[in-house]
Amino acid sequence: MKTDHFTYEGVPTPCYIIEEDLLRRNLEQIRDVSRRAGVEIILAFKAFALWKSFPVFREYISHTTASSLYEARLAAEEFGSKAHTYSPAYTERDFDRILSYSSHVTFNSMSQYARFYPSVEEYSRLHPEERVSCGLRINPEYSEIEVDLYNPCAPGSRFGMMASQLPDSLPAGIEGFHCHCHCESSSEALEHTLLHIEEKFGGWLSRLKWLNLGGGHLMTRKDYDVERLVAILKGLKERYPNLTVILEPGSAFAWQTGPLVASVVDVVENKGIRTAILDVSFTCHMPDCLEMPYQPVVRNAETMEPDAVRRAAPEENVYRLGGNSCLSGDYMGAWRFGHPLAPGDRIIFEDMIHYTTVKTNMFNGVRHPDIAMLHSDGTLEYYRRFSYEDYRDRMC
Repeated sequence: MKTDHFTYEGVPTPCYIIEEDLLRRNLEQIRDVSRRAGVEIILAFKAFALWKSFPVFREYISHTTASSLYEARLAAEEFGSKAHTYSPAYTERDFDRILSYSSHVTFNSMSQYARFYPSVEEYSRLHPEERVSCGLRINPEYSEIEVDLYNPCAPGSRFGMMASQLPDSLPAGIEGFHCHCHCESSSEALEHTLLHIEEKFGGWLSRLKWLNLGGGHLMTRKDYDVERLVAILKGLKERYPNLTVILEPGSAFAWQTGPLVASVVDVVENKGIRTAILDVSFTCHMPDCLEMPYQPVVRNAETMEPDAVRRAAPEENVYRLGGNSCLSGDYMGAWRFGHPLAPGDRIIFEDMIHYTTVKTNMFNGVRHPDIAMLHSDGTLEYYRRFSYEDYRDRMC
């Protein structure tokens, strides 16, 4: 079917819609940064894993990053190349299979290295044509992320090793360092972070083959200083010409590439607060809104302070938006609309592809939104239409 990219007329709700033109715009910019800076930029599955779109991605990038057996398998079988894999803690049950799906494996601690590196050696002996490059996760003890929930370098973090925890001579087979210090961050934040990395870990960097700077580099955001990013990365490579530099953003690939389209199913009022109940759920389908928290942009509506819904007169058309689950806290808002809301009205939540689509759940049996691609010619292709069987089969 064909639909308009502004109203999505005729598309049954709820539905996540990724727009091919917007996705390609991001991919072109990421490829341009990669070429100009001389670095490799790979896709982080933890933010985006809609595998039916991978043919588009493969036109622009070659590799992906995984944090579990299933993500590593997705990389090998659906993306078509082996993963750069990091996990906080590998298990005996999964590690051998992870090796078969990975080109790079990063260990979170020296105990993980001691436990699993012999398996890497054995795998290399049995499969000399499939060599796996090993690294260590480092923690530079610096991040400008303000929300602790998303800060991998916060005091007490379970991620990575501080410089004081590393031996002067790196153990056998370690060829790279991996770190992650950013979340939708600026190029300036990367510049500050590199000062701490080089100060604390510079003595090892000249002996390595690669440095993975993790994700959070939001280079496709309109106000991101791309030129500064390119200059920073070029400078890093000049100081350490031995290093292959890798970035693994997630959000940057799918930033502003499509919405979650929902519908109003009822409007209720309690103590003067009007709530439009939708056919989606914040808890199930937009969990980051409640976790971070942040109030998403709604197309053709004005975002207001949450307390505005308590003060607004009826004629101001200010509403909370409520999810269709039985969880009391499954709501957000307020928003001001240009007209009174009524059942059947469309509510379009902007920028709901990255992270959102990989973090959904089927709590309460609330209908899971369909997932579709709006192609450049206006044709809508459904990637997945969820059913009762999807909910039932997740149970036992």
